[in-house]
Amino acid sequence: MSRLDSAIRRLQAQRLCLNAAVARVKELSGPFLELGLGNGRTYDHLREIAPDRDIYVFERKPAAHPDCTPPGEFLIQGSFGETLEKASSRISQLAALAHCDIGSGDLGIDRGLAAQIGPALSALLAEDAIILSDQQFNCGNWCPIELPDGVNRGRYYMYRKPSIGKH
Repeated sequence: MSRLDSAIRRLQAQRLCLNAAVARVKELSGPFLELGLGNGRTYDHLREIAPDRDIYVFERKPAAHPDCTPPGEFLIQGSFGETLEKASSRISQLAALAHCDIGSGDLGIDRGLAAQIGPALSALLAEDAIILSDQQFNCGNWCPIELPDGVNRGRYYMYRKPSIGKH
C-alpha cells in the first residue's frame, strides 16, 4: 500500500471513530480531551460534530492553523506526561471522551508513551468515557470496544472506561 493510501485510510478511520465515539457519549456530560493537536484537523472535526462541548487540547508545541487552534483557556501546552498530571486543576469536570493522536512513527517510543500517560489520562475520565487512539493502550481498567464498520483492527483503537467494578 502506498503511503498516500495509508494516510487516506488513517484519516478515514479517525473520522469514523470520532463520529462513533461522539455518538456513544451523547448522554454523558463532561468535556472532551484531544491529545495531540497537530495541524488541528481532528480538533476542528470535534468542534463541528460536538459544538456544545468544551474541548481541552494537550500539545507540546502548537503549530496548527490559527482557525484550528483552541482558545488559550482550552490549550494545555507541554509534554503529555507533565500536563496530564496537573490538568485536573484546570479541568473542573471529568471528561466524556479522549482522542489520542500521539503516534510518532516509532513503535517503541509510542508504546512507552501510551504506557506512561495511560494512568494520568484515566484519572481525567468519567465512568463510561470513550477513549480512541492511534496507539494501543493497556490500561487495566479500560475495556476495548468494537471499531466502527470500515475501520480495520489495529488501524485505530477504541476503549470504554467502565463503571467501577464493571467490565
